[in-house]
Amino acid sequence: MAVFLVIMIGVLVAADQIVKNWAVEVLQPVGSMDFIHFGDFKILDLTYLENRGAIFGSMAGQRWFLVGFTSLVIIAGIVFMFMSLKRSKLFVVAVGLFVAGGLGNLIDRIRLGYVVDMFEIKLFNFAIFNVADICVTTAFVMLMVYGIFIEPKIEKAKAESGKEAEDNA
Repeated sequence: MAVFLVIMIGVLVAADQIVKNWAVEVLQPVGSMDFIHFGDFKILDLTYLENRGAIFGSMAGQRWFLVGFTSLVIIAGIVFMFMSLKRSKLFVVAVGLFVAGGLGNLIDRIRLGYVVDMFEIKLFNFAIFNVADICVTTAFVMLMVYGIFIEPKIEKAKAESGKEAEDNA
């Protein structure tokens, strides 16, 4: 499982950086282009944006704080991921996605001083985001599902097996 997680993180970070490089080379000069639409009904556009802050542009201008904080969270995520390998696969994959997304955006912050975003949902007014953000958001949803539906069942099973062991003693 550990090898799978390292490969997954590597592939996702590489995909994030490739898409961001494409956005800088192709999308930045034009600003925005149609991507998914049905007639005049737009769903998703590709729009170049340099995000100098965190989520929704918050903490703009705090580059080194964001680099430091993100680095600490990634290190903690990696340690936690490897310590949790015997836990649910859903859980460790979610932590791996979180690490991959953090690394993708951290590379931009260090290299460029900002994060390159490019996916703009036109269906409703939403933030412009990137592949790394998709990884982090997916990880968050997976961790919520794990915490709400899976962890309670694991804890219940542990409690029942502990009670059985006490009864047999």
